[in-house]
Amino acid sequence: MASPQTPLSLRLDADVRARLQHVAEADDRSLSYVAQKAIVAFLDARQSREQAIAAAMKEADAGVFISDEAMTDWVNSWDSGQELPAPVADEKIKSR
Repeated sequence: MASPQTPLSLRLDADVRARLQHVAEADDRSLSYVAQKAIVAFLDARQSREQAIAAAMKEADAGVFISDEAMTDWVNSWDSGQELPAPVADEKIKSR
């Protein structure tokens, strides 16, 4: 069951409003629909980023890192036609 909708008033600069209006017209949707979808997408992306940061901090606190060699190999593979997959943590640093 969907949550009840509540009104929200906000100010947009003219360019942002025009961009939203363009998408709304292209998709045959209302401006409010497009704005709500954009806000939800922003919030979902932010939540994903925060979860990824929290997971990385947990690994870092446990001393788990990607080695310099693995990271360098991956970065050097970019635009080579044979890009390596993103590296995973492969090094454990002992706590002091």
